[in-house]
Amino acid sequence: MPRSKKGKRGSSKPGGKNGVKGESGASDEDLASDILSHYSSASESASVLEEGTGVELVDEQTAQEETEDKLKQCIDNLMDKSAKTRLAALESLRQAFSSRVLYDFLIERRLTISDCLERSLKKGGGEEQAAAATVFALLCVQLGGGDEGEEGFKMLRPILSTILIDSGASISARQSDLVKSMTHLESVFMSSYPNREGVLPTPKPGSPGLYSAALQAWALLVTLCPASRLSVLLDLHLPKLQACLESSDVNYRIAVGETIALLVELGRDIDTDFEVEDSDSLCECLKSLATDGNKHRAKNDRRKQRSIFREVLHYIENEDFTEEKIRFGVEGVYIDSWMRRRVYDAFKEILESGVRHHLQFNPLLRDIFGLGPPLILDAAVKASKISRFEKHLFNSAAFKARTKLRNKVRDKRADVM
Repeated sequence: MPRSKKGKRGSSKPGGKNGVKGESGASDEDLASDILSHYSSASESASVLEEGTGVELVDEQTAQEETEDKLKQCIDNLMDKSAKTRLAALESLRQAFSSRVLYDFLIERRLTISDCLERSLKKGGGEEQAAAATVFALLCVQLGGGDEGEEGFKMLRPILSTILIDSGASISARQSDLVKSMTHLESVFMSSYPNREGVLPTPKPGSPGLYSAALQAWALLVTLCPASRLSVLLDLHLPKLQACLESSDVNYRIAVGETIALLVELGRDIDTDFEVEDSDSLCECLKSLATDGNKHRAKNDRRKQRSIFREVLHYIENEDFTEEKIRFGVEGVYIDSWMRRRVYDAFKEILESGVRHHLQFNPLLRDIFGLGPPLILDAAVKASKISRFEKHLFNSAAFKARTKLRNKVRDKRADVM
């Protein structure tokens, strides 16, 4: 799946007078490494026990306390006068928040962290604003959908919205601060729509990445819209998005193609007779992109574009989605619709390699994907292999649950008119 290219993190090294130093004298880069290594201590201890090497087991309580001390140091560094120190602290927190569930630790410190992030968003440079926005999004994922998460969101939303609609703000900051209303997001990506003569505007440097991020965030919010609102959005945006398939930027073309597929899927969910206006022209354009062999495009770009647009074309023509199963631990989640893929991709973008861990243990993600409470398994169960018959029973139950959930969503859309 296409992803916005993230800037290279942690490339600046601390040192000298302005180096990133905590009270212990360790850099924030070292803090991040230590935090992640402490997180794996429990699994390493289990391996030592199984191997029977006689190595003394790590005291998990001590490891946990050391980890929390390092996180506290990172939080303190968010208030440092040095922008370099604050950036390194934000990167350390990003790594920690994305790799593990830290609800118990963060619940008591959420206001302090929110205050620090607010300061970075208001007074920091573009790079610091983008980093603070990313950490804020991760903080919301950590706190979940309850009052605590909503409290933080309401606190910082006005600042993020201001940055998003400020055309003079840093491109990287605006691209990361996409936790906004659909209206704000539309004001961003609609700048890529063709003019009255049907001509696409010439994008400014960095704009396609911003358009892609805004469109994908908007598409995520579209999945929550009632049927009455969806009908308006489909009429307004589908024809314009179809024209944007001619964009010169490959990643934006892909984002547009996936959004078109999502909108068509949602349209079919609320109306079984839904049809795309001028579908023949759309399919011809999709076929062209699915078989694009232009040598002036990079080989990887051509391959990625052809793969995505084959899927989009197949769905538009046959209403058939290529199902994918994401495995984590002894469980798995099925990505069986464009709506579900957009939701999963959104979490994958922010959590990166930690997405599977959060699917396994984060109550918010498990609720969104209908996985139920986190499973509690002992070492014997984790090590045992599931029989083929047990897998069949599990898959059958999961299929029934997915069908029930999708029907429930459709019923809700039909009810809200």
